Amino acid sequence: MTTVTISTAPLSVDDLLAVVGGARVGLDAGARDAVTAARAVVDEALSSRAAVYGLTTQVGHMRDTRLTEEEIRGEQQFLVLSHAGGLGPPLPVPVVRAALAVRLAGIARGGSGASVAAAETLVAMLNAGVHPVVPATGSVGAADIGHMAGMAQVAIGRGRAEYRGEVLPGGEALRRAGIAPLELSGKDGLALISANGVSVGQAALVVARAARAAEAADVVAAVSMEATRANPSVVHPAVGRAKPVPGQIAAADHLRELLAGSALFAPDGAVSVQDPLSFRVVPQVHGALREHVAATRAAVQTELAGAGDNPLVSVEDRALVSNGNFHPMVLAIACDALRIAVAAVGQLSDRRMAHLWEAFFRQLAGPPQSPVHGLALRLPAAAVVAELTQLAAPATLDVPPLDNGVEDHATGAPLSARKADAALGLLEDVLAVELLLAADVLAAAPDGRALGAGARGALDLVRTAIAAAEPYPDAVHRILRERFPERVSPGK
Repeated sequence: MTTVTISTAPLSVDDLLAVVGGARVGLDAGARDAVTAARAVVDEALSSRAAVYGLTTQVGHMRDTRLTEEEIRGEQQFLVLSHAGGLGPPLPVPVVRAALAVRLAGIARGGSGASVAAAETLVAMLNAGVHPVVPATGSVGAADIGHMAGMAQVAIGRGRAEYRGEVLPGGEALRRAGIAPLELSGKDGLALISANGVSVGQAALVVARAARAAEAADVVAAVSMEATRANPSVVHPAVGRAKPVPGQIAAADHLRELLAGSALFAPDGAVSVQDPLSFRVVPQVHGALREHVAATRAAVQTELAGAGDNPLVSVEDRALVSNGNFHPMVLAIACDALRIAVAAVGQLSDRRMAHLWEAFFRQLAGPPQSPVHGLALRLPAAAVVAELTQLAAPATLDVPPLDNGVEDHATGAPLSARKADAALGLLEDVLAVELLLAADVLAAAPDGRALGAGARGALDLVRTAIAAAEPYPDAVHRILRERFPERVSPGK
């Protein structure tokens, strides 16, 4: 099994995704040294009794209230127990694993001031598959405190966790996994909860899913171009040279590869000198999605390379510094922008479906050669596009002031990432319907013209998927036969 070693170097997005996928994690000696050095600064602050947020003072609007010696000893556990709250269904396990890995990577860089024992507990939970059960809604994006506190509760033997398919009390899950509950000390509690593990972790998953969606969108558009005999001039390399947007060039290159060998490139291959915009601007719109995928990936990587703790431990200055690095504003806005790009790709797909619909009935002079599959899904796809448009609204501008006005701004980062994931799911549905509809058009086409290699491969995939959906296509064909008896033969 693959092992991802957590060090003081930034955790890469790919390594984070590997951990989500089940790779084991290890903590190297350099990371242990960095954690130990930062913890020494925390111990110095405790000895000096200086006013340090969340360490020798209370938190939030009580930030200037000093703790007694007895209160200091119990403060870290109090923070974990008092801040775990949330609503809704549990976070998916991949998001939980991503959040745990993000927090572990942050601790390993030394800025948190957590103990080596805290880091080792997260390592053990990831490797054993002890996954805290945490409600999906619990953060406004100024550190994912509610989510992370729920995860920290499991680390200390409280809360609930999923272990080997069973939801258990956190202490029982740890016991079965052979993990000793963490005894909080120093700054452990605050370090475990004051982080953006969910926002950053889910955004990393979104980046990977969005990259796949961008590739799939090109494939679907290529099949639709084949079905409508679109003009392939839009993927000519000269277009990219004229406006060198990297994402646009990548989309055009991919489309050209998918259409290689197509009859569309013959002198009489296209039916028009210039197609509707939903075909003509595919490289530009799909390219914009690629650009925003890259921007979101860069924002995730920056978060993974940084320290978002408050207070931040500066070993060089022997100080704990109050700050706002827990505010992942760039990441939140990137996920907002990504959803707009996703919606634009879905909108383009919807517009192409209108042309595919027209092409299907225009060429239906006789019975189709095979049952149809996409026509009955055209209206549901339009409804999905409307929902996709609604999801494109920003999540970063709607959080009210909290905690007596002290927490008077938030990023909405976890909501922005969660909405981006939902939007990608809708986009995948829309693209699937377009692909089925394009396949219907090609199946009903009177001529057997040559298709590009990519389109042929996609159609093979469609046929494989449809095989499991019968007799649904037969039912659709029966409805067509009833509505268009003069066009559809009784035997088909």
